[in-house]
Amino acid sequence: MAPTTALTAAQANARLHELTVIDVRTPGEYASGHLPGAHNIPLDHLDTALPALKTAADRGDLLVVCASGARSATASQRLADHGITAATLTGGTTAWTQLGHDTHRPTGIRAPWAMDRQVRLAAGSLVLTGLLAGQRWSAARWLSAGVAGGLVFSALTNTCGMAKILAKLPHNQPTATDLDATLAALTG
Repeated sequence: MAPTTALTAAQANARLHELTVIDVRTPGEYASGHLPGAHNIPLDHLDTALPALKTAADRGDLLVVCASGARSATASQRLADHGITAATLTGGTTAWTQLGHDTHRPTGIRAPWAMDRQVRLAAGSLVLTGLLAGQRWSAARWLSAGVAGGLVFSALTNTCGMAKILAKLPHNQPTATDLDATLAALTG
């Protein structure tokens, strides 16, 4: 098992020219702004990318990035379990942008919403639906209670089941050509 390390945004910025950056967020989150030169490999596609990531790690240091650092820590540990050394960005792209570091966005396309925004919309809509439907059918209030319980569980465990479900929606999936091009760039 390879070791895992963490870099602060300032440390990563100073070494950015020598790092291969892997962004494990959804394509929508990636399109909303990513570290310069970052390659998008969503967390749920990490196993597919293991050979390419091994090749990239053999050439130089990997930095795994997400929005807050939670998914990148999971990805770094998964890579370490396969003998691939990778650092994670402490605080993720949130910490990166708070320090005023540059982010890149694709030009000419409208990016899907960031995952946290999608979760807030879905959770709020479900709670509101449960409350409104509960005016007529009292059992519908359980929908609101279930979402509230899920949000509390999410906060306590620093996981998000709703985000995992939303990540499977088509607009949050990389197209095969995007992922293939990313893997080719890492191995080439």
